[in-house]
Amino acid sequence: MRIEQDFIGELELPDDALYGIHSLRAKENFPNSTAFQLEWYKAMGQVKLACYNTYAKFKLAAEQKLESAKLPIQFFSDELIEALSIAASEISEGKHFEQMIVPAIQGGAGTSINMNVNEIISNLALLKLGDKPGNYQLVDPFEHANIFQSTNDVVPSALKVASMNLLDQLENDINALRNEVEQIEGKYRNVLRQGYTQMQAAVPSTYDKLFSTYNNALSRDWWRVSKCSERIKEVNLGGGAIGTGLSIPRFFIMQVVTELQHLTGQPITRSENLSDTTSNLDSYVEVHATLKAHAVNLEKMLNDLRLLGADLFTNRVLILPQRQVGSSIMPGKVNPVIPEFVISSVHKVYANDILISNLCGQGCLELNAYIPVIGQALLESIQLLINANKSILNNVMRELKIVNNNTHTYFSPSIATALIPNLGYHKSTQISNYMKQHKTTIFEANEALKLIKQDQLVELMKPEALVRQGYSLKDLKID
Repeated sequence: MRIEQDFIGELELPDDALYGIHSLRAKENFPNSTAFQLEWYKAMGQVKLACYNTYAKFKLAAEQKLESAKLPIQFFSDELIEALSIAASEISEGKHFEQMIVPAIQGGAGTSINMNVNEIISNLALLKLGDKPGNYQLVDPFEHANIFQSTNDVVPSALKVASMNLLDQLENDINALRNEVEQIEGKYRNVLRQGYTQMQAAVPSTYDKLFSTYNNALSRDWWRVSKCSERIKEVNLGGGAIGTGLSIPRFFIMQVVTELQHLTGQPITRSENLSDTTSNLDSYVEVHATLKAHAVNLEKMLNDLRLLGADLFTNRVLILPQRQVGSSIMPGKVNPVIPEFVISSVHKVYANDILISNLCGQGCLELNAYIPVIGQALLESIQLLINANKSILNNVMRELKIVNNNTHTYFSPSIATALIPNLGYHKSTQISNYMKQHKTTIFEANEALKLIKQDQLVELMKPEALVRQGYSLKDLKID
């Protein structure tokens, strides 16, 4: 075991721990088991690497401009810069994540996040320099790992990097699902289905019409999500504690975001007002509103499919894939577990939306202390939606079956609505009532009532005619 100390006191740590006293205090102070997000951890590594690369460029530029003896600051050795950079690079790859011991739910505006990463980097650098963890006289979490940085610019900048990386994935997954839905739309073109309003039988529709509504909704979701990165691309990296850049070289402020953009491949830009970007988090509210809109569309779609695939329909036409045994007591029962999984996920997104909105409003003057929980909720929502889209695609849409049988639709009395242009409301009602009373098709009802020529009725009852957008006068011509 090794002893580390800060101005509060001392703590004992395992000899091989890459975390340090500040991380351990956070773990003890915030007793919850919600794990910190891996994507955010990896993005912290990218941000730190951008800082060290920029530091190296600043050192080179300064040495080229002035003789070493005349430099007003003493730069780190090249060996130390390299060791810090290698450590940060390993974090950006997700390595040593088990050493990230601070929980996701915490106080302190992200200082614990930053210090946990700083301690991992310092101790990794020490190992690479042939020393042992904890020897902070050689590599210090504050003096070296945190050079020209503040928690208040590093942590939110990393959050935006992590969010943009996940948003790219979500965008692709939405489009993959949308493409599969479009295939179903084309496959079942003009296959009649009973339409419903308020869970009561309405006029007939088709399955391609139904799936076209999902296709269009997902298209809107894809477009909106593709614009989300634009809303959060401005970062405050280089702004320091409150965006003023106090104690940070102007060279660093001007160059570090460009370096981060190069490392991440994301369209990140330096905010024109670093204080605004440090203080106000409304961009997260805006982005999460887009996520909520997508969640709403997923819930509507899966609710529909769950209902259409339910045993409530004795003449069920839409068959959901059977994914797992549904009951521990009822033999052969299969439940709609994927729709239930998706609906559960999107309601967690709704809960996160309230949390993000409320806590973004809790920002106070120059800073918002709740960025750790806000970031946790944002990244969780994106990941929930990524997984929901993947599950819908792989476990529902690719094996969804629709029985191609139009006959049952002609038993619905509401289909008589199609006759109103030819017969008027009252005569059409006669046919509808006859169908109800005698449980007949519309063809059998008309044969009994003889209100319209049977061959004309056949034409009017064709699927393409029933879902045609309106009618023209020539459609009413009677031979």
